[in-house]
Amino acid sequence: MNYKESYKIFSEDLHARGLNLELVKNRLKKQKIETPSWGYANSGTRFATFPYPGAARTLEEKIEDAAMVHKLTGIAPSVALHIPWDKTSDWEKTKTYAENLGVSIGAINPNLFQNETYKFGSLANSNEGIRKQAIEHVKECIEIMKKTGSKDLSLWLADGSNYAGQVNMQQRKLLLEESLNEIYNFLPEDKRLLIEYKFFEPAFYHTDLPDWGTAYAFSKKLGEKAKVLVDTGHHAPGTNIEQIVAFLLTENSLGGFHFNARKYADDDLIVGSVNPFELFLIFIELVIAENSTGISKTCADNISYMIDQSHNIEPKIEAMVQSIINCQTAFAKALLVDYKSLQEKQNTGDVLGAHRELTLAFETDVKPLLYTLREEMNLNPDPIKALHENDYQNKITAERGSDTNQSSGYPTA
Repeated sequence: MNYKESYKIFSEDLHARGLNLELVKNRLKKQKIETPSWGYANSGTRFATFPYPGAARTLEEKIEDAAMVHKLTGIAPSVALHIPWDKTSDWEKTKTYAENLGVSIGAINPNLFQNETYKFGSLANSNEGIRKQAIEHVKECIEIMKKTGSKDLSLWLADGSNYAGQVNMQQRKLLLEESLNEIYNFLPEDKRLLIEYKFFEPAFYHTDLPDWGTAYAFSKKLGEKAKVLVDTGHHAPGTNIEQIVAFLLTENSLGGFHFNARKYADDDLIVGSVNPFELFLIFIELVIAENSTGISKTCADNISYMIDQSHNIEPKIEAMVQSIINCQTAFAKALLVDYKSLQEKQNTGDVLGAHRELTLAFETDVKPLLYTLREEMNLNPDPIKALHENDYQNKITAERGSDTNQSSGYPTA
């Protein structure tokens, strides 16, 4: 049975369940996922980097690869940059170059962890000179935002300590608050500060921004331009990420996502590859918020969705396309839930009935829907197949080769 025949059956099933297929497709067509420049370069772990033929070496090549992913998927129209890895002398030229390829510059990510100066921290460092250096770097990134049209400053810190007694944790909290205040006040009104958190690594005793609650507290103190960024890999096994998402949505404090997957901690694997049900449940909370009124909907309508992954052994572009597909699949399934029936079962204490409302949607094969959707968007129904049939990978491999001397260019965030 081909996908068009399968789609007919799918349509009839949705109609029988009382769901509006056109509404589902329209919402899927509006989905946007940002890809990271560093995901197209040779990236790795603290142990090794395995160069991949044709991996991007320059900012222009990263943008070209991002544009190819958008061309294949139709829902990846922007590329996040990391500074100084992606620093250039002519931002207007870079912005125009990206636009001519059909993409825009997305979130700007400061690097406050690789410089030797930041050995004992950056924005929370007890040394005033080092803190000022870190703040100036972030301000430089804000200036880049102005030049590129980026709206989000995505901030992750490696600040922390390895041993009890190594630092004064109360002092560091106050110093970090002081640094963030200066950054926040420098931020234009039309820009946002997204505060990312991570419960450990590279520090193993304490981390200055260890969890969503800390990021939330800082963002609330700073003001409306500050939001929390949820990296799906930055949690301990068993953490209920969808509950965190639900809480932040109702507080209008969720600013964005870094999508990846983790089996243990910050594994930076392809999103949805380890626990697709978890990704689905996260999108459930997002759809509930989108369908609501008031503060949750306001928050949901302004979330930035970004990929943050380390493609160490995978083909770079194919891995990114697969990441986009997995996000699209999770969102599609979340849109197939009968939320009216779900709420009725929740309100009447029908425990398993409510659970089955979710599993019914999760177990639905949405490939016929997505194939048809892409065809309506003038795309190849199968992006992976289209990539394999395209000569792009052979072209960039011939042009770029395989540079075994490339540094990783990848954050441990």
